[in-house]
Amino acid sequence: MRERLLAAEKVKSIEWLDGRLNLLDQRKLPVEEIWCSHDSAASVAAAIRDMVVRGAPAIGISAAYGLVLAVRARIADGGDWRQALEEDFKVLADSRPTAVNLFWALNQMRERLDRLKPGEDPYAALEAQAISIHDSDREANLAMAQFGVDLIRRHQGNPQNLLTHCNTGALATGGFGTALGVIRAAHLEGLVERVYVDETRPWLQGSRLTAWELLGDGVPAMVNADSAAAHLMKSRGISWVIVGADRITANGDVANKIGTYQLAVLAMHHGVRFMVVAASSTIDMALESGEEIQIEERAGSELLEVDGRRFAADVEAFNPVFDVTPADLIDAIVTEKGVVERPSAAKMAELMSRKRLH
Repeated sequence: MRERLLAAEKVKSIEWLDGRLNLLDQRKLPVEEIWCSHDSAASVAAAIRDMVVRGAPAIGISAAYGLVLAVRARIADGGDWRQALEEDFKVLADSRPTAVNLFWALNQMRERLDRLKPGEDPYAALEAQAISIHDSDREANLAMAQFGVDLIRRHQGNPQNLLTHCNTGALATGGFGTALGVIRAAHLEGLVERVYVDETRPWLQGSRLTAWELLGDGVPAMVNADSAAAHLMKSRGISWVIVGADRITANGDVANKIGTYQLAVLAMHHGVRFMVVAASSTIDMALESGEEIQIEERAGSELLEVDGRRFAADVEAFNPVFDVTPADLIDAIVTEKGVVERPSAAKMAELMSRKRLH
């Protein structure tokens, strides 16, 4: 399976080349494929905040490279570069509040900084750490794909109709994808009849990004309005809802793109299985439950305008970009360490105590 998945890789959104971070501008897809080059932590933070790059794993990887750029600039400026670097840590941490991968990656970089030996080159050390974070995410994607396919096959071996929300593919990660990686692998194994793709308001990551990725892979896909999910589950024989995550708490509650919670409620009512696919770096054992997750709210204009032109009535808009799905609505959480079915605090703790199985 690993070799087949690697051979099927076509898309990447993050490239570290000649000391610069290049990001595929996801705001322009699928109409244009434009790469943006970044040479400072502030520029990377702006790219994260402005949705040039999005998806929890990709945000974390980008922030790690942002720290590499920062340490090079701070050393060149002279003075107390360690103290000055704290400003860069903060500007990157403040770029998006909900996705825990961002803070996990920054912590990994700080820990590497703290382990510097006398005379060791800080830039080279942090560059190697960021590349390791990037490579590890790619490997985790491959492991999760295999675990997810095994789970799908165990419950039903025939080609199935799947439903996904937002974008969790190569554009959102350092490799093959989380939830979309499982779907891609299932397609390679002949387990997919059709993938239904929620459009994902208001940024339309489903219809712009996920559909584009699936089209490139030759996976049968159909875009639907987010509000059509219940009708699809009732009438189109959906067997699995497969989504990613931006933060998972110690009891198995999951924060993901707004609209995920209602999908889980609908899936429970219709007897549809609900799978969350995320790397273990997305699991925040410091938070007991989803009630403690800070939910990002963005400008109401994202709901009220298209290309900067207002189409809605003169009203205010409530625009949370994530919601929290309770653990008791989730059939399985798939990570690179293995699968937790019917998640609970005890099961999550046991999972996090494991080493990677792949």
